[in-house]
Amino acid sequence: MGEGHSHGGGATRNESRVALGACLTAGFMLAEVIGGAISGSLALIADAAHMLTDSIALIFAWAAFRIARRPATWRHSFGLERVQVLAALLNGLSLFGIAGWIVFEAVERYGQPVPILAGPMLVIAILGLLVNVTVFYILTTADRDNLNIRGAILHVMGDLLGSVAAIIAAVVIMWTGWLPIDPILSVLVSILVLRSAWVVAKDAVHILLEGAPAKLEAGIVRSDLIETVDGVRDVHHIHAWSINQERPMITLNARLAEGVVMTEVVTAIKRRLQERFGVGHATVEVEFEKTPAAD
Repeated sequence: MGEGHSHGGGATRNESRVALGACLTAGFMLAEVIGGAISGSLALIADAAHMLTDSIALIFAWAAFRIARRPATWRHSFGLERVQVLAALLNGLSLFGIAGWIVFEAVERYGQPVPILAGPMLVIAILGLLVNVTVFYILTTADRDNLNIRGAILHVMGDLLGSVAAIIAAVVIMWTGWLPIDPILSVLVSILVLRSAWVVAKDAVHILLEGAPAKLEAGIVRSDLIETVDGVRDVHHIHAWSINQERPMITLNARLAEGVVMTEVVTAIKRRLQERFGVGHATVEVEFEKTPAAD
C-alpha cells in the first residue's frame, strides 16, 4: 500500500521562480532581437533566438508545474506530474533545433562575413548578460534536482553563454575588425549547450520509458532489505520506476520467515524503503517461507 503524495512549498517555490524568470527573459528578448538586427551580429541574433525560445520554454515549464498540481483522478491515478518530464524533454529537444540553425547560419557567415556594428552589439550583449545572470540565479534557488527546473536552467545557461560570446565577439571586432569571431563563438556556444541538452533529454526519456532510478538498483534494494529488516528471507520480482525525478516507485515480492507478523514486516519494509531510498510509494507482495515437512 503506497502513501499519498502532496505538493509542498518546494513545488510552489519552483513555480514562482520559473514564472519570474519567464517575465524577465521575455521582457528583454525584444530589445535583443532589435539590437541584433541593427548591429548585424549573428552572435547577438543567436542569443536573441535563445531568449525567445527560453521565454517559451519557461512559460511551458511554469504551465507544467501548474498542471502537475491537479489532484489525481480515476483516469490519472498518479496525477499529472509527468507533464514536468514532458516539458523538460521538449525543452531539451528544442535546443537541438536552435543549435542546428545557428551552426547553419554560422557556416554561411564564415564564408561571407557581413558588416557588424560592434558598439551597439556590445551594449546589448552586456545588458543581456545581466538579465541572464539574474534569471539563472533565480532558477538556481529552486529545486535543481527537478528535471523541469534543470531543463529551464539549461535554456538560461545557453543564453548566458551566448551573451558572453557576444561580448567577446564585440570586443574582438572593435579592436581587430576580425569578423569571423562572431560565427565561430556562436558555434562554440551551441556545442556546449547541446551537450547539456542531450543529458536532460536522455534523463527525461529514461523516466518516460519507465526506467529504474539510479539509486534503486534491484540488487542493492534486495540485499539491503534482507540485511536490515527482521523476518525477510528473500526479495524478488523488484520493479522500480518514477513518475518524475522526485517521486520514485517500487513493487516487490518479499518472502518472510514463518511465524512473523506480516503487517509489521511489511510496515518495516516500507519504512526502510522510505528512509534508505526515498521511496514514498511501495507495493509489497508477501509470501511465506515453507518449512520442510518432518518425516
